[in-house]
Amino acid sequence: MELKADKTRLFDFYDFQLKHFPQEDALADKINGKWEIHSTQEVIDTANALSTGLLEKGIKPGDKIAIISNNRSEWVMTDLAILQIGAINVPVYPTISDDDYAFIFNDSEVKIVFVSHEELLVKARLAKEKSPSVEEIFTFENIEGAKSWKELLSEKADLEKIQSLRDKVKAEDLATIIYTSGTTGTPKGVMLSHKNVASNTIASKKRLPVDTNAKGVSFLPLCHIYERMIIYLYTYTGVSLYFAESMETIGDDIRDVKPQVFTAVPRLLEKVYDKIIDKGAALTGIKKALFFWAVRLGEKFEPYGANGPIYEIKLKIARKLIFSKWQEALGGNVRAVASGSAALNPRLARIFNAANIPVLEGYGLTETSPVISVNEIDNNGMKFGTTGRPIDDVHVKIAEDGEILVKGPNVMMGYYKRQDLTDEVIKDGWFHTGDIGELENGEYLKITDRKKEIFKTSGGKYIAPQLMENKFKESRFIEQIMVIGEYQKHPSALIVPTFAFLNEWCTRKGIDCSSIEKMLSNEKVLDRFQKELDHYNAPFGKWEQIKKFELLPEEFTVGNNMVTPTLKLKRKVILAKYEALIEEIYC
Repeated sequence: MELKADKTRLFDFYDFQLKHFPQEDALADKINGKWEIHSTQEVIDTANALSTGLLEKGIKPGDKIAIISNNRSEWVMTDLAILQIGAINVPVYPTISDDDYAFIFNDSEVKIVFVSHEELLVKARLAKEKSPSVEEIFTFENIEGAKSWKELLSEKADLEKIQSLRDKVKAEDLATIIYTSGTTGTPKGVMLSHKNVASNTIASKKRLPVDTNAKGVSFLPLCHIYERMIIYLYTYTGVSLYFAESMETIGDDIRDVKPQVFTAVPRLLEKVYDKIIDKGAALTGIKKALFFWAVRLGEKFEPYGANGPIYEIKLKIARKLIFSKWQEALGGNVRAVASGSAALNPRLARIFNAANIPVLEGYGLTETSPVISVNEIDNNGMKFGTTGRPIDDVHVKIAEDGEILVKGPNVMMGYYKRQDLTDEVIKDGWFHTGDIGELENGEYLKITDRKKEIFKTSGGKYIAPQLMENKFKESRFIEQIMVIGEYQKHPSALIVPTFAFLNEWCTRKGIDCSSIEKMLSNEKVLDRFQKELDHYNAPFGKWEQIKKFELLPEEFTVGNNMVTPTLKLKRKVILAKYEALIEEIYC
């Protein structure tokens, strides 16, 4: 019989793990090349010591505490310490500006701030000067002149007081305020209750094909509800959680841990795939021929043996000879890669699944805690090009204009201090996602675009840019692309090339690649990109096809403010930056 958590408050998951499957390595951090582990009991004991310290500082139920940090065990322990005394966790993206910090601190009236390292401490101190509610800042790392979080760890935890406060926390109470990064405008504070996130955790468990003997690796930001809910899910399931040392060491950390599960965004999977293809292209003779034979086979993959026995025999050979090496590059044990935050190219989903690396695409928003739907391996639950069936107790319907509407226990309490904005998106109990989609076969949810990003040409034809961009990114030459052309005669595109691949291609063709500028202005390069566009334009209607393009010399990144922390394009920012270039396209 399946074990189930008997309560719906987020801190109950830790008690559940301790009772049913306590882990020696519940959490682990890689520090100076070595893994430091923390048992379930240690996590709970540390959280109790911190809860006591917060109470001694005068923190009361309902008070707001911010965490600005990279992924690490201290984040999880602090989260538990905050929630079990009825306080509110306000996670903040490390990459945003100190002005954004100040806005969040003031809007939510944060009292205490936790940061991980010195760079974030500097920004938090600047924000504190503009935020009268902030009383103190504590650091996870030892920094001279700063207060360490260890100062708050009481030598004797007040378990009686903590239990009294835990008993008063209801499932419907506010647990966290998450400020959406947004592609435009001022951040909005999404209020999520314990029940919102806990219900989503419990319902998502059925889609996770791992058990208490599994390990997971975490590197996506914990301040985002996607990775945070997954952490609760790991705790509830008994998965040991290993935090990657840095974004630069992810590959090594995954090979070291040999995880059964981890989360990813499509951008990361695209980069992994490109590296694999680059290695294949460097092969010669029969090895190279076999490699690309396997890739072409993978592009046709369908689950559940739908391609017939002959295909399955070929696939078995490809998995043994070629794809087994792909699996080894990810540790050799992967049973599930949960992909979210943006649309995954169906071609990539097919190839990874053909390689026996199950990539399970899901869909959700911060406002839905976050999962609405997700593919699963069992129950004929895998359908490429869709985000799978909605999870239990989450209901989906498509409005007349194609917008996806959602109702369920995961739908947010509302936007903090913004009832006006809440009323705009929650009507008659249905949350209006702002995404356009359809239910294939009446059950598999397919996302086609953002409602606000669909635009009209001057001829009155609608263009769905995300759908097109996802297709064009199948090209090995195209790293990023933004389709433009609102109220213009035709769509065009701003393209960021895959510079590593383009450089290698130019070298093979004898083209001067001593600088990016020389490569991007070379006629042979421009002709090659035109061929790529011609090829990927083919499936689209004549009014949709990209007629002109410009190659850009830099990537869209969080650092240059052209993508959000979850790697979504900030379209207005990009349009403003390249306004002159766009005028040249349409002159």
